[in-house]
Amino acid sequence: MTKYIRRAAALCAVLLLALLVNATRVQVFQAGAYDDNPANRRQTIARYGQPRGAILVGGRPVTGSRDSGQQLRYERTYTDGPLYAPVTGFASQVYGTTFLENSEDGILSGSDPLLSPFPLWNDATRAQNPAGKVVTTIDPAAQRAAYRGLGTRRGAVAAIEPSTGRILALVSTPSYDPGELSGTGRAVKHAWERLNGAADKPMLNRAIRQTYPPGSTFKVVTAAAALDAGVVTDLDTPTTSPDPYRLPGTTTRLTNELEGCEDASLRYAFEWSCNTVFAKLGVDVGLSDMTRTAADFGFNDRLRIPFSVAPSNFDTTLDKAQLALSSIGQFNTRATPLQMAMISAAVAGGGSVKTPYLVEKTTTRSDSTVSTTGPRTLHQAMNPATALRMRELMTDVVTEGTGANAAIPGATVGGKTGTAQHGIDNLGTPYAWFISWAQADGTMEPAVAVAVVVEDAAADRGDISGGGDAAPIAKAVMEAVLGF
Repeated sequence: MTKYIRRAAALCAVLLLALLVNATRVQVFQAGAYDDNPANRRQTIARYGQPRGAILVGGRPVTGSRDSGQQLRYERTYTDGPLYAPVTGFASQVYGTTFLENSEDGILSGSDPLLSPFPLWNDATRAQNPAGKVVTTIDPAAQRAAYRGLGTRRGAVAAIEPSTGRILALVSTPSYDPGELSGTGRAVKHAWERLNGAADKPMLNRAIRQTYPPGSTFKVVTAAAALDAGVVTDLDTPTTSPDPYRLPGTTTRLTNELEGCEDASLRYAFEWSCNTVFAKLGVDVGLSDMTRTAADFGFNDRLRIPFSVAPSNFDTTLDKAQLALSSIGQFNTRATPLQMAMISAAVAGGGSVKTPYLVEKTTTRSDSTVSTTGPRTLHQAMNPATALRMRELMTDVVTEGTGANAAIPGATVGGKTGTAQHGIDNLGTPYAWFISWAQADGTMEPAVAVAVVVEDAAADRGDISGGGDAAPIAKAVMEAVLGF
């Protein structure tokens, strides 16, 4: 009998060992595969089982959470949803996350191990950290000024602090309320279908995901390239620029909208936006120097702020005729509003292009800092001496040229207008552009650089201009940042 008891005990020991081995295999070595299995809803239920962390603008939360009482318990809520949608994006139980809700999901959901002082303990116990917070760089006054200025028109605004790269405003219109996509009900599906099917694309973030021909605002890049390359040495010396200008290797003649552009100086051509002068300057500078300067301003870069930005394009394989058109912001040159704000910020910042960023810091629920973001130089776009002369040119545009609508009493303002043609045979409604920077009197450096684009400017086609349609919006944003 004792022999059989020993055998039974040995068998039980073997079975127990096999059970332990199998449990270890399942719970340790295959845990990741089971966790990531789409059929496993435990993670999703746990994810929405606690309130989501807040996104802060100006020290105040613009997001929250609502207890729905459903299995996916906490739904995202938004304060001034359409105003901040290009910044926050949405967090939906059905359709996932976008923008800051996506790029900072680890902090906002509580899954980032940096939120816990004992991450290994959390891994062992499967405990969930309380959600953290994301503090943005957005200036609420500037954001509201940009949103009000665009109104019902399609367009976008980006504003940057030149000395640091902090993004002060990021607006896209028309917009939408991200709260419509929170929850799991039938209304969420209907909202998704309506928003994605809308002709005016309210979910498109035009400030960072849409590229436009920049038109005459690109002449800032061409002028900087010409000055750095020594093609122009004196702002007031006449250039050898015919009017009209025949594009090299073609019979096409480029003309201007105004008189006085033949052999005009760089100062006059910049103030009044002479196409012929800048097209010829681009050819004189040459493809190599033009592409290098455009790249130094940020063209063809792939940026993250922390979510991705559509690359702005300056072609590196152009013939001379194409280079001439590209040098006035046409042909296939395209830029996001954020890129054009970076150009203006480079002029204001002594030629240095700072990496733009949207998140100041992330914190735990109790406000202990998890991570911070600081200024970082992306490129040196031009010599500091060239930047000084470009500041002079941009200031002249506002004081004497096409950008008078952006002038602010008590501040020095530099700007550049642009009217970008597009569509088949350039028959589409031109885009109205204005890029600018502002420095309050008595301060050490410019406080803000702005880019505004209006797709459907409210004017007759022949009267549309960046100075008339976009400059007043830029002025309002600059005044908000300056506190005027």
